[in-house]
Amino acid sequence: MGRNLRALKDLSKDSSSHSHSFTSRQRRRRSSDRNTKRKSVAILLATKQGERFLPLQLQSINNQIHTNWTLWVSDDGSTDNSLKLIERFQEEAGEKRVRVIVGPGQGHTANFLSLTCDSRIDADFYSYSDQDDIWEKDKLARAIDHLQFLPEKVPAMYCSRIRLIDEKEREIGLFKLWRKPPSFANALTQNIASGHTIVFNRAARNLLCEAGPYVDVTSHDWWCYLLLTGCGGFVIYDSYAGVRHRQHEDNCVGAGSSLVAKIKNAVMLLNDRFRLACDRNIKALKKIEHLLAQDNRETLHRFALMREASLIGRLIGLRRCRLYRQTFFDNIFLLMGAILKKI
Repeated sequence: MGRNLRALKDLSKDSSSHSHSFTSRQRRRRSSDRNTKRKSVAILLATKQGERFLPLQLQSINNQIHTNWTLWVSDDGSTDNSLKLIERFQEEAGEKRVRVIVGPGQGHTANFLSLTCDSRIDADFYSYSDQDDIWEKDKLARAIDHLQFLPEKVPAMYCSRIRLIDEKEREIGLFKLWRKPPSFANALTQNIASGHTIVFNRAARNLLCEAGPYVDVTSHDWWCYLLLTGCGGFVIYDSYAGVRHRQHEDNCVGAGSSLVAKIKNAVMLLNDRFRLACDRNIKALKKIEHLLAQDNRETLHRFALMREASLIGRLIGLRRCRLYRQTFFDNIFLLMGAILKKI
């Protein structure tokens, strides 16, 4: 892993310190297009009672300009017409291209992690999919184009901004744009990787499998962000919104407006939800801490100790851990959490 990360750093230096001619950029783009088309993608779709919006999501998957995909659907006990809709889509796309399996029946996080670690699924890249979103046509192609030039042995993940829509597909607006770099110091107290935007390579999938499908965490996407950054992987955040994310009353996790998000943050502080989420994440990370990079292992231990310290100790620990969130108000939330012992 260390050699791979050093190679990645060298790659970054080379790309930033050398200019390329227009001709070489054209040549690289043509090569990129050919390579992208050959890359296989396993789309991991977790379903439960999804008949209301599933047809549009299946259609958007079928409309992808990157066509080398297989769809793996894990259904968590739907009693509506979800399975009939998927079977109809399977008949049109072909049984080899669409596979349906029985989910673990323990919620959407367990369903996605079970899919992630399913040994029957093999591809160059893996993409999470919610049942009620709509993908832009270039969603997969853009993600692969970002990931394919990274060393194959380095765990890497792509995620992006999202466009919010309502139940009738009317646009609400763009979700917040994250401007600070992805890192373990950010991931410990905030998730910027929306699951429905995530695409990861085989090395990242192997890492998730090593951690296992039965980890007790708040969400599969936050776990991906923690694990990838913690183990020295590469996380790409794209400001382009490749997914239209639906807001409705049945959302497992909604995005909401910035005002609503601030209110939710305050409520989470008051009812200990955020602290409990951190508890679960820390316990899960400690079980696989041998996989963490040394500096991140130390940060994890400092973070765990800081949470139990006195007020002064918590404030000093917050600074020493160099924890940060993405916006000014997010960091006010973090400071309040440290003061109130809610993180």
